[in-house]
Amino acid sequence: MTAVEARPEQQTNEIGRDRRRKEDARLITGRTRWTDNINLPGMLHLAMVRSPFAHARITGIDTSAAEESEGVVTVLAAKDFDESLGVCINAWPITPDQKTPAHPPVATDRVTFAGEIVAVVAARSAAAARDAAEMVEVDYEELPAVVSLEEAVKDEVLAHPDLGTNKSALWVFDSAQAGTGGNVDEAISSAKSDGIVIERTYRQQRLIPAFMEPRSVVCDPTGEQITVWSATQIPHILRFAFAATTGVPESKIRVIAPDVGGGFGGKLQQTPEEMIVFAIARRLGKPVKYTETRSESLLAAHHGRDQIQKLTLSATKDGQVTGLKVELDANLGAYVAIVGGGVPVLGAFMFNAIYKFPAYQFNCQTVFTNTTWTDAYRGAGRPEATYAIERLMDELAAEVGVDPLEIREKNWIKHEEFPFTTIAGLTYDSGNYEAATAKAKEMFGYDELRAEQQQRRANNDPVQLGIGISTFTEMCGLAPSRVLGSLDYGAGGWEHAQVRLTPTGKVEVITGASAHGQGHETAFSQIVADRLGVPFEDVEVLHGDTQIAAKGYDTYGSRSLVVGGEALVRAADKVLEKAKPIAAHLLEASVEDMEFTGGRWTVRGTDQGMSIGELSTAVFAAHNLPEGVEANLDSEATFDPENFNFPHGTHLCAMEVDTETGQVKMRKYVCCDDIGNIINPLIVAGQVHGGLVQGIAQALWEDAVYDDAGTLVSGSFVDYLLPTAADTISFDIDHTTSPATTNTLGTKGVGEAGTIASTPAVVNAVVDALRPLGVHDVTMPCTPERVWRAINEGSAGGETTGAAAPHFDPSTGMSGNVDRTEGDVQ
Repeated sequence: MTAVEARPEQQTNEIGRDRRRKEDARLITGRTRWTDNINLPGMLHLAMVRSPFAHARITGIDTSAAEESEGVVTVLAAKDFDESLGVCINAWPITPDQKTPAHPPVATDRVTFAGEIVAVVAARSAAAARDAAEMVEVDYEELPAVVSLEEAVKDEVLAHPDLGTNKSALWVFDSAQAGTGGNVDEAISSAKSDGIVIERTYRQQRLIPAFMEPRSVVCDPTGEQITVWSATQIPHILRFAFAATTGVPESKIRVIAPDVGGGFGGKLQQTPEEMIVFAIARRLGKPVKYTETRSESLLAAHHGRDQIQKLTLSATKDGQVTGLKVELDANLGAYVAIVGGGVPVLGAFMFNAIYKFPAYQFNCQTVFTNTTWTDAYRGAGRPEATYAIERLMDELAAEVGVDPLEIREKNWIKHEEFPFTTIAGLTYDSGNYEAATAKAKEMFGYDELRAEQQQRRANNDPVQLGIGISTFTEMCGLAPSRVLGSLDYGAGGWEHAQVRLTPTGKVEVITGASAHGQGHETAFSQIVADRLGVPFEDVEVLHGDTQIAAKGYDTYGSRSLVVGGEALVRAADKVLEKAKPIAAHLLEASVEDMEFTGGRWTVRGTDQGMSIGELSTAVFAAHNLPEGVEANLDSEATFDPENFNFPHGTHLCAMEVDTETGQVKMRKYVCCDDIGNIINPLIVAGQVHGGLVQGIAQALWEDAVYDDAGTLVSGSFVDYLLPTAADTISFDIDHTTSPATTNTLGTKGVGEAGTIASTPAVVNAVVDALRPLGVHDVTMPCTPERVWRAINEGSAGGETTGAAAPHFDPSTGMSGNVDRTEGDVQ
């Protein structure tokens, strides 16, 4: 994996500048066009009839009353559709023997989670469709449901009885077999006799993306082309899914993602609802719309996380790590989603994080349950891995008896060692963990807060102070295609861009990256404005429409800038390459004497020159072009990186914990991220702040909970606790800069950094406050009740003798045992 070849520098008046987002004027004044705002003549509305049971056999459906309801056009069950309905695809079978049950958009004879669609009502208004949906009578024969991961792995109750097991796939990475390191079992065995072994079990609770705009889809089948508007992150992938599963040629399908109100991975999906709208519109020959309610969104839009992590870390007595073994059970829910099986596999490359492990093994068992299917949620596999290793490093520091920052510095990759190939086989191209940590410590007032902590402990203050640390890195900029192919991922990771010059000298930028709140139109305008030397205001960015941007791989995994931005740079450079001989001809100079700076072509050593806009007008007229040169400056480029992208940072959190009530309160939060060169600091700050709140929310508030029957009991914002601005504090953020070598701009991804880093920082702070009370873990979210239980049942974190097996008790939120007989923590 090599570095990107350096390119000539152009003017840089825009890159690095705080620019207010171009998009915001229409977004915040209500002049935007959300999918649900789209109304077409003769349009019908759909309502979904959903199963109230997590697992049941469908024994009968009576639609007669609904069909007679006013305004109803038709009511359809699975038997009323043919193969043109299509199926929901899994794009990432992680092993050749992965068990992947068919996922029909409408359940046929059995439902496998509460919220699965069993029938659809089409009516002349949304209200009429919803009213009629209540009249559909469905007879169910309820079947035993398996809800929890702990029960699912036992295979006693099966989510899909026809599969004979709940286990979908077992994916393993072993450094000894891969040739990247030593044998982890030998490292652990050696440490048991002369070192430290730490065993822990952590729970990643289930989360709901909870995007601002619920999912919505409109399909117009009239005319020569079927047009679909969808609140989606993946218009290009969705077009492929329609074509691949229904037989309609891609040329006959146009997918438009208009302004999309957030996604966080939750709209990285080919949904049953999209397939149903597409099929019914074609069937009836009329435009059709479906917009989910918030309750439906929480119930049936895919969820995230939901893992049990069993970890074993070995180290020398002075805290030098020697091995890491991960045994991961990942809950897929009822189906293998579009990339659901692969999400935990992404974590395989990140459990080793910034540390130099000599031996490593990762074992991931994906499992079915009768719950809503899981897939990518902001960070997708990397937050889960970062949480585990950063919690473990705190545990190691406690066992050795040193400051948690000291144990990290002892084991991390030093800045002079980059590029560095990790035990997991990835090559980190650049970084400086020392610099980011030093700046974060200074911003935080680390030594002063540690002194205050010691004073509170000495005084037996009922409100204790905890300091949490998270030193993270992540793999993002999802690509490269060859690496994805080696992991059996069903798609590539390249991105495509076009740059067009209009006759009036304006610039049109067309990108396959599809925005849903990130600020693409602003940042991409800044990049192209600098590259071509045109005013920022003269650049228009077009995206999210497969008719305009015919090629693309869309937006997820913090890839838009580092992959899509590089494609833009290359397309802009091609414009200049085309322009150079034309400018030389018009200025009656040799090509070798042409210079381009500040948006002007000039003849070296003279004041002769012309702007890129003047050149564009001349090319449009085509009155005086060199022989054999076409009248066209428009250019396009496809960029497929040779490596992932590795931002990093140090996050520090101070939490006050009331030991009498379990109440936690954030005192201070500081982060220093290294995201390479920054295009727009204002956008970066927004991304970091938003990511921090989502990661902190996992640590303290959010939890998708099912009862034993498989009913989602946190199915509204009354029960699923999202934070507001009043629940958080002001964050102190800053950055260091280690430019990426994998793209011309030297940029790194930032969209997921805050979410990845903040969760362990907060939980480490809570546990740090309680460690003198014998507590070494509180299961997320760290609610007052769980914290209070942990304090009052501190024996779960206290000392024992013998090598008792680790355990996990959701009722107390505690896991693991401690064995100090030989200086080991287990």
